[in-house]
Amino acid sequence: MIVGYDAKRIVRNGTGLGSYSRTLVNNLAETGADSLELRLYAPDAGRDDLRCQIAQRPNIKWCYPKLKPQTSKLKALYWRSWGIVKDLVRDGVQVYHGLSGELPTGLRKEGIRSVVTIHDLIFMRHPEYYSWIDAKLYEWKFRRTVREADHIIAISECTKRDIMELGHVPEEKITVIYQGYAPRFGQPPPILPEGRLLCPPRGTKGGLYILSVGTIEERKNALLAVQALHYLPENLSLVLVGRATDYARKVRQYADSHGLGERVVMLHNVTDEQLPQLYADAEAFVYPSRYEGFGIPIIEAIAMGLPVVAATGSCLEEAGGPHSLYVGPDDAEALAAAVRQVLRGASGREERIAASRDYIRRFEGQDVARQVIDIYSRFLSQGVEV
Repeated sequence: MIVGYDAKRIVRNGTGLGSYSRTLVNNLAETGADSLELRLYAPDAGRDDLRCQIAQRPNIKWCYPKLKPQTSKLKALYWRSWGIVKDLVRDGVQVYHGLSGELPTGLRKEGIRSVVTIHDLIFMRHPEYYSWIDAKLYEWKFRRTVREADHIIAISECTKRDIMELGHVPEEKITVIYQGYAPRFGQPPPILPEGRLLCPPRGTKGGLYILSVGTIEERKNALLAVQALHYLPENLSLVLVGRATDYARKVRQYADSHGLGERVVMLHNVTDEQLPQLYADAEAFVYPSRYEGFGIPIIEAIAMGLPVVAATGSCLEEAGGPHSLYVGPDDAEALAAAVRQVLRGASGREERIAASRDYIRRFEGQDVARQVIDIYSRFLSQGVEV
């Protein structure tokens, strides 16, 4: 079976959609080694450090368009949205999988079956977090994609409900397949040379910290975690890992003006090799996001042996399971109370971690890959929509 993939995010995005795509492709290549040929289509080679995270296997092949080195972004966009279809036909692709919520136009006309993974519809559910033009563009792409797709993979039941409600898509066209997590988060962190260690967390007041990972933007609601520090022991700090934004400056201003500056550490550009150690050294993981399609950092934290406190209101209960704790996204005092319940030495902490680790076995890569391959196989064996 020859399957083509939208690989732009694989070579361009360090987190989020890129992480999902790299993890899934690696798991698919291993699980389907005897039956699956993977063709990864990207406008260019992108970043070496990201591309090299894809394993070198006989059943993986990179495919780039024959574009001139100085080709404009507009031409690259045209290839990804329309021109790629000719390349797929040339390469004998039978199924095309859009890994980041998009599909090129013309697949059905050429007899190529299509699957698309939709991660979230936050741009429709909460357009206030986007510029007007971006929200409208994303909505247009979404509506075009669900019309083009033969089948949709939603990464959570929450996302499935949003697709059905906001996209008017019939339930039988959607399968929920949870996102897998990278294997490095289920193993002891690597021993890094001194120059690769991240010293700020070790230098936090008291040396103890709770951790939050994700772009430091308004929707992720990091300010709530900072406000919770008012109700937590003074030797406990907060480490925020993620890309800086204007909202991050707002969070910093609040911390500094409320006497919490020394207890809040922001780390940007954290590498894949450094992140597991940050999880391993933390007391607990907090994820107060107001809305998510899934929440993969929660799974990573649990895999690294951390208890989790997250926010209610979207899909985070699906990711964290019944043994994590959940609070309202506007209740700093409740967040602090939940954190106190899971700090080292708290009653039931280790039992909570063990039960959560058992829960996230459903997100292990090989199980996810087998579910995806099953969808591909049913397409080709039955010749009808799954």
